[in-house]
Amino acid sequence: MMATASRTRVSATRVSAKGSSVPARTSRASARRAASVRTRAGADAGPFDGYTFKPIREREVSREMSTRYFQDLYKYADADVIIMGSGSAGLACAYELSKHPDVSVALIEQSVAPGGGAWLGGQLFSSMVIRKPAHHFLTELGLEFEDYENYVVLKHAAQYTSTIMSKVLEAPNVKLFNATCVEDLIVKENRVAGVVTNWSTVTLFGHDTQSCMDPNVLEAKVVVSACGHDGPFGATGVKRLEELGLVKKVPGMAALDMNKAEDAVVANTREVFPGMIITGMEVAEVDGCPRMGPTFGAMFISGQKAAYMALKALGKEDNALNTFTSIESGKSFKKDGFGSLFQKQ
Repeated sequence: MMATASRTRVSATRVSAKGSSVPARTSRASARRAASVRTRAGADAGPFDGYTFKPIREREVSREMSTRYFQDLYKYADADVIIMGSGSAGLACAYELSKHPDVSVALIEQSVAPGGGAWLGGQLFSSMVIRKPAHHFLTELGLEFEDYENYVVLKHAAQYTSTIMSKVLEAPNVKLFNATCVEDLIVKENRVAGVVTNWSTVTLFGHDTQSCMDPNVLEAKVVVSACGHDGPFGATGVKRLEELGLVKKVPGMAALDMNKAEDAVVANTREVFPGMIITGMEVAEVDGCPRMGPTFGAMFISGQKAAYMALKALGKEDNALNTFTSIESGKSFKKDGFGSLFQKQ
């Protein structure tokens, strides 16, 4: 009986290629699963028949991701420009700054997905309406649209967001830190000098459940606040300045008036406090401008203006004059600067 039992145990195992014993039942089950997968793939899978990937160690994936991320954190801990928010205005600002490879730009976004509200038009509709002459910016990006007398229509708002985002992300001087919140500002000698950051999950949920979740910091020569309106992080930059007593009041947006709103947002895009430029709908929040609703031209131009002002603050205005290629032709920027377009500087 002992010998029989021993023979039974031996026959129930096999030796793997590495010398370890594997139960025969497991081996047969694995073979059946593999055969089942091949069956489901079909007998005629064309060029995908037998498709396999090169082997990789799990630790290699971890190391490739983490080393690059922490190298970026090291580099952008001292950035030329930090942009808070990557909605339509923040992306336009980052795009213009990406044309200047000697300017390092950290783009910080609290959501996993950049783009803000620019993935759709109004009320979750697909198309994006842009009033002229801001359509020249779409042309620079290589986007086609339906052309009307005073405005153009982009087939889907996501075309703008995905296109400009791809151009921004491929730039060697721009780093997107998404799923990252700006929790506070660094203010030194009466000037904004950087931002205080944390993982978005910590900012949203961790502080109420943990005793201590300290942040990280990034310094910058210029901070552009493009935090938009409404929502838990709407107008974060100017709201914090108000709490600190550095701006008098943040009244919020006035009622909707598209014609007044877009002109006002571009005109009032400015350095609201030394070291911090506001752009996009955050301008309406601090100035009480009318809300504009689902038109996006002012977001593009306000973002461009913020980039121009950041370059000007860095002493690179002359270089900036050569790179705003989507601005309406016929204006003598070399002679007059951007005053005729941007109104206030």
